[in-house]
Amino acid sequence: MATQEQLLAAVKNGYNFKGENVKLGVAMLDGKIVDGADINLPFKTLNRHGLIAGATGTGKTKTLQLICEFLSDASIPVLALDIKGDLSGIAAAGTDNDKIDERCRLLKVEYKPDAFPTEFYTLSGEQGVKLRATVSEFGPILLSKILSLNDTQGGLVAMIFKYCDDNKLPLLNLQDFIKVLQYVGNEGKDELQKSYGNISSTSTGTILRKVIELQQQGADMFFGEPSFEVDDLMRISDDGRGMINILRVTDMQNHPKLFSTFMLQLLAELYATCPEEGDPDKPKLVIFIDEAHLIFEEASDALMQQIETIIKLIRSKGIGIFFCTQNPQDVPASVLSQLGLKIQHALRAFTAADRKTIKQAAQNFPETEFYKTEDLLTQLGIGEALVTFLNEKGIPTPLVHTMLCPPRSRMDVLTDAELNAIVNKSKLVAKYNKSIDSESAYEILTGKLQEAADRTQQVQQQAAQQKQEQQAQKAQQKTGKEPSIFDSPAVKQMERTAASVITRSLLGALGLGGKSKRLW
Repeated sequence: MATQEQLLAAVKNGYNFKGENVKLGVAMLDGKIVDGADINLPFKTLNRHGLIAGATGTGKTKTLQLICEFLSDASIPVLALDIKGDLSGIAAAGTDNDKIDERCRLLKVEYKPDAFPTEFYTLSGEQGVKLRATVSEFGPILLSKILSLNDTQGGLVAMIFKYCDDNKLPLLNLQDFIKVLQYVGNEGKDELQKSYGNISSTSTGTILRKVIELQQQGADMFFGEPSFEVDDLMRISDDGRGMINILRVTDMQNHPKLFSTFMLQLLAELYATCPEEGDPDKPKLVIFIDEAHLIFEEASDALMQQIETIIKLIRSKGIGIFFCTQNPQDVPASVLSQLGLKIQHALRAFTAADRKTIKQAAQNFPETEFYKTEDLLTQLGIGEALVTFLNEKGIPTPLVHTMLCPPRSRMDVLTDAELNAIVNKSKLVAKYNKSIDSESAYEILTGKLQEAADRTQQVQQQAAQQKQEQQAQKAQQKTGKEPSIFDSPAVKQMERTAASVITRSLLGALGLGGKSKRLW
């Protein structure tokens, strides 16, 4: 039977870090605090990604909130995707109460309520900085992935981008892309086939339907100018703390394609623009995806491949990605295996399937002589978790039952008035929330088609005029004289009418008017 002294020695040996770190909580054994067994979180390994899991109501979102606070204090910017809408309270100071006082006494920490520098973002019409990107920035590969196109259709999209580059047609929004797609499938088909190869009407129709589907989920709000610069996610506040950027996506369930589009673009842009950092002493940016099971449930194959690729490569850029979900099995195994930090809150065993899931979850953790992991997973209290992560040498730390520190910010949401006040003070709102309607492919092609229509009308008018002149020349050649006004059909009709009137007048004068009379 393991003792507290043995656990204390294991914690001090496994959680003793040389670099900058912060106290996450204190180890527990048999439901009791082990004095001095502090569980410290090293900043150096947070670019190795992580997982925060647990059933509803076990405190996983507050753990996410706590880590965001630690990162901000260490001048590390954060991007948190708030799907439930309960992370906004991080912008306001917390409130002391008896439960918090008792926990702080056990952990031997001082509770100092504090508000943190926060920026709110939105992909839809909610309050916050509007995130946008142009179609050109996506590029043909990512756009084809988000539209779930096959190789043939993807090749056509690549050809459209090449044509637009060659002819200086900016693709800013989906309206531009649709206009070009319609043009290459109709009026411009012959022009493009000479330089770029055959164009299938079936493929253009399929791509158009896919784009319309994306539009139906609100993608028009995301594509356009001004385009968001990822450097704005890495700002430091005036007091030296890292900005906590909260993307409010509470309506994500209604816009799964829009969210997938954002995730693809953001991860690709971060990877493309951030320089290689190697193993920095602390990350440049940490991304938290709350309720990540909703993302993986709706994720396309393209998004899954992109996430797997980015997870494997982006840590060298100094960027960490953390998933917060209800069950570790919600995260694909290919992604789960790349997550260095694991904080597991309680799981519930109501059914046989639940017990099987708990057994699988227990097998994801390092073996330990201090706990029966499978049993402990159902016995953890609120704000308690099993913790393990990579140390500075890349070795997993011992699995420890931990009582976590309480967040210092508000553990509740902001009111509408508080949220509006923060958004109204934002410098980024003034920078990004004013739409720009630059001349782009839509306007250029519309003008080009209008010019073609005007030329066609002019040609038709000239042809009609030439036809009239030819008819007049033929008439002249037939009569051998110049046509005069008296040759006009209208004049001849007037002559016939005048003759008829004169005839009736003469008959009347001869007494032959009235009823018709025969003269023979």
